[in-house]
Amino acid sequence: MTEITERDEADRTAGDQSSVGSSVGSVAGSVALTSGDVPATSAGSAEDTSGERPDGPEETGGPPPGRAFGEAPVVVVEPLLPQRIRRSSDALRFLGTLGALAGVVLLALVAKQTLNGLEQDVTDGTSRAPDLLIGVAGFLAGAAVLAVPAAFAVERVFHRDGVRVAEGLIAAIIGMLGSFVLGEWLAVAGPDDLRILLTGDRTGVEPINTLLTSVVAYVTAVRLSRRPTWRGLMWMAIALDVFALFTAAEATVLGVFVTYLVGLAVGYATLYVVGSPNPRPPGGTVVTALRRLGFVPAKAHRVADDAQGSRRYVVVTTDDRRLDVTVLDRDRQVSGVLYRLWRRIRLNSETRRRAIRSLRAELEREALMAYAAQAAGVRTPRLVGTSEIGTEAALLAYEHLDTRQIADVPDDELTDELLVKVWKQVELLQAHRLAHRRLTGDSIHVDADGEVVLMDARSGEIAAGDLLLRLDVAQLLTYLSLRVGPRRSVASAERVIPKQALAGALPLLQRIALTRGTRAEVTRDKELLPELREQILALTTQVQVEEVRLERFQPRTLVTIIASALAAYFLLSQLSRVNLLQVISTAKWGWGGVALGAAMLSYLAAALMLRGFVPERLPLGRTVLAQFAGSFVKLVAPAAVSGVAINSRYLQKRGIAPGLAVASVGASQLVGLGCHIVLLLLFGYITGSRAAPSLSPSRGLVIVLLSAAVLVLIVLAVPQLRRMLTARVRPLFSGVMPRLLDVLQSPRKLIEGLSGTLLLTFAFVVCLDACVRAFGESLSFTAVAIVFLAGNAIGSAAPTPGGLGAVEASLSLGLTLSGLPGTVATSAVLLFRLLTFWLPVLPGWASFAWLQRHEAL
Repeated sequence: MTEITERDEADRTAGDQSSVGSSVGSVAGSVALTSGDVPATSAGSAEDTSGERPDGPEETGGPPPGRAFGEAPVVVVEPLLPQRIRRSSDALRFLGTLGALAGVVLLALVAKQTLNGLEQDVTDGTSRAPDLLIGVAGFLAGAAVLAVPAAFAVERVFHRDGVRVAEGLIAAIIGMLGSFVLGEWLAVAGPDDLRILLTGDRTGVEPINTLLTSVVAYVTAVRLSRRPTWRGLMWMAIALDVFALFTAAEATVLGVFVTYLVGLAVGYATLYVVGSPNPRPPGGTVVTALRRLGFVPAKAHRVADDAQGSRRYVVVTTDDRRLDVTVLDRDRQVSGVLYRLWRRIRLNSETRRRAIRSLRAELEREALMAYAAQAAGVRTPRLVGTSEIGTEAALLAYEHLDTRQIADVPDDELTDELLVKVWKQVELLQAHRLAHRRLTGDSIHVDADGEVVLMDARSGEIAAGDLLLRLDVAQLLTYLSLRVGPRRSVASAERVIPKQALAGALPLLQRIALTRGTRAEVTRDKELLPELREQILALTTQVQVEEVRLERFQPRTLVTIIASALAAYFLLSQLSRVNLLQVISTAKWGWGGVALGAAMLSYLAAALMLRGFVPERLPLGRTVLAQFAGSFVKLVAPAAVSGVAINSRYLQKRGIAPGLAVASVGASQLVGLGCHIVLLLLFGYITGSRAAPSLSPSRGLVIVLLSAAVLVLIVLAVPQLRRMLTARVRPLFSGVMPRLLDVLQSPRKLIEGLSGTLLLTFAFVVCLDACVRAFGESLSFTAVAIVFLAGNAIGSAAPTPGGLGAVEASLSLGLTLSGLPGTVATSAVLLFRLLTFWLPVLPGWASFAWLQRHEAL
């Protein structure tokens, strides 16, 4: 710990830090300083919080603001602040620069003609410049682009800021080496289109200018942009150098843009890795700011940071008044910004929060919420003062209350009376349209008298809409359920909150609506939210509430869109290799009719397969229509999901209980999977042994079996994988196995189900084989069967609708490896997918609509 004795300091412009003696820095464990004697941000450096010491003479003499001479010092106990920190803003700028670089390169590759025209215009324009200007630019460019950084380095060294110069030199060296290596790779092994755009296909032109890259990296690392005078000189030098490069035909437009962005990326990466001088004001500066608010501190000490990472101090004034001071540091405003941006994109506008908020806006938001809560009569610490601390921090001073977090209260002390008190405070917020938005164990406190105090209202909203108020209720219900169980949580809420408000929270009991910590706990207890919903439904059976959709999209939707785009690209690339007119004119369409008949037979087989695993009677006609309806749903859902969903819904509409319906479909899928694996191994065995004089299995089959065995052993040996497998398999067998036992009691049902399963595979294999023969080629039936079984397994695992893209790729590759020409394999697969995926969509839509109209789906 560090004890800092506070003595009034001169008002530091932008939080400027002055260096302490080396003897102070060498004290082990603690150091005694006075207000204004702030630990140096770096050895021999004096840097303000914006990155620069303002030019001009230093202030000397006169009493420091905030206290007259002779006042007693104030002891501030706090850990020594780190001299350097890694700013999240530098990491974000680095990522943003990489994104801009990727965007520029992609745009250049897409708009090559436009870029070539721009290149020609720039070349023509610079060539028309007067010869004298071209000569002067060529003479001065190289010197100017080096002289300005060198002069700035000398100026910083004179101001004892050599560390910053060293950072700039590190960035310049990395930039030069990195640009050289990247440029050599582009010139030798890079994409030809990109190399031509970067060099203009001229010899002697660097794809990425090493000198300019190192200069930009240096300028970025020393934060030259914060010095207007130096910034202007540097931009003039760079512009002169670029002009000289264009007139000498030694650079291209794209090359200059890429060079600049690479230099920026190197500079920001260096700043983040090396770190920046810590601009956070220490405790002595915080005490000085409190003096300006009229308080007379006697001592202070830093306590644990709050839940959002802001520093907190407990300050005792000379009249024994205690204050809780929260310090908002500017560099913390972008902490976690990527997570907040993701939430902002993913959630609807009413629930999302701003990803980045200025320091001033954050200060005003918390102060406004505190004043509004006080006016509403909510028990919360009284805000007694706010102030900015230079340009890099701000503080909020609250009256101190002796409380403890409800998270620290043992479960046996969470009485029903205490829970009701919590709900009464939340009800006051709700009545005044105030949303807290962070009702967790660290923001709900209990004082010595057992009264509830709400803390940490920084994330709150005034004049909140109904959705935000309902979210507060849902969050508190969930948190209390984690502590005392759903029944007591709902019962305590029902004594204070109207039933309509409880019912309004019901559709918001979703993981995405909860705070991050609560969401993690709910993930571990998957039964909590369903139990909580049941408790609310028991109280609000007569209240009707509309469903609320909080998410714009789910992550799996994003994955599906990306996978579908890749699949579409693959299909288009495959079609570009096929002469459709020639394929259609030379195809043997008699085999096409056989393929169509086999495709239609697959729907009858699927219906028989489902009927065989449902002990109850199912009409064959409607069951076949349900399978056609599944082909329509495959357009918007993965292949492994659409059939299960449609069949489960169909069985429920037939009067079968939801659990039994899902179990029946699961049983059919499980048996189908088993048959799929057995057939794959059987056909693989036959194919491998057909050419051999003995019935010994092929080497490939042995390798596959051994690999599968090793994989099983690994899963069983790793506890985490074993538990995950057990958690997935146990629900399957708990519901499916009893259903299978019911089916086994009826041999007719069992035969129907197995025959349907085998007929379904046979129909698809015949269809694919007929599609191959339609284009004048043929393979053995076993080879086609292996290709189909493997491709269908891959398609079932793919997240795209109906396995789109994955099935085509796997089937085409399998047929090609089996000996078919690539164009024939592609044509056969496209015909197969036309008959089994695209053609049934229209009858599938008609079946779906008919079944819905007759309340069969």
